[in-house]
Amino acid sequence: MIDVLASMRGSVTDVAALGKVAVLMGGRSAERAISLMSGQGVLQALRSQGVDAHPFDPAERDMGELRREGFARCFIALHGRWGEDGTVQGALELLGIPYTGSGVLASSVAMDKIMTKRIWRSEGLPTPAWRTVQSVGDTLAALAELGSPMIVKPAREGSTLGLTKVTDAAQCAQAYALAARHDPEVLCEQFVSGDEVTCPVLGEDRSAVALPTIRIVAPQGNYDYQHKYFTDDTQYLVPCGLPEGEEAAINALVLKAYRTLGCRGWARADVMIDGRTRQPWLLEINTAPGMTGHSLVPMSARAAGISYESLCLGLLQSASLDATAPDNPPHAE
Repeated sequence: MIDVLASMRGSVTDVAALGKVAVLMGGRSAERAISLMSGQGVLQALRSQGVDAHPFDPAERDMGELRREGFARCFIALHGRWGEDGTVQGALELLGIPYTGSGVLASSVAMDKIMTKRIWRSEGLPTPAWRTVQSVGDTLAALAELGSPMIVKPAREGSTLGLTKVTDAAQCAQAYALAARHDPEVLCEQFVSGDEVTCPVLGEDRSAVALPTIRIVAPQGNYDYQHKYFTDDTQYLVPCGLPEGEEAAINALVLKAYRTLGCRGWARADVMIDGRTRQPWLLEINTAPGMTGHSLVPMSARAAGISYESLCLGLLQSASLDATAPDNPPHAE
């Protein structure tokens, strides 16, 4: 079995062998601003290690330019749709350019919170009860079924964009409208009160390993877009301060969730721990996590002895394709 952590802590002996590298950043999603921040951090880290790395914004350039300009691999620092959802991964598969992170199917499924929950539930993994809604009336019915508080959010969006914590029926119309502005598929989810934690994973299949769990303590428990990226009010506790057995159970659960979806390279799963029963509940998994100054994967990696630069290099080295095209592809007669 590959020792992923030892590999990440080690140095790349032949950086030139990585070839010309594109750091994909920006894009067209609602998370464009965060992606640009992540991409600049990755770009600087790779260049500091001697990598021939260049910025590439798919919102401004044709993806075909990657092949025409001789790029050998891509570091995907895109977030949200058209970057984290299998679309860019599919384009890179067609171009034959290895990329960081999960493949087409795992990226697409993980981006869809409803499909992710269905798969986890079918495999016996704990995830909060939910309802898919198409109207304000459906949202009111979901609140009656799931109880208050309830989370209303877009099915395919990240960074808590479009998310509302609903505590009474009067909020349902506005919560639904906000979520539906981001995605026609809206998810209502039972709220779990307790500790909010996140756990990154590195590697693939049986060699995948969980990094230290981070416990998130946000002001008034409100870990929203602003508190995620633009304030220093949120506390990130690593070591997380949970009992050793509890953290080990969360790590094992997250690894199973990661493998169940067929993720590879890296990802980060968000988990709520019920304050009364101490039962952990899987919320979602991010297959192209943030790499900004406030981001959690670099924070957890640092606690495991992996620097930001080593993390970026290690992820770049792991770049791959779902399938390698044959040297002599079939052609029409």
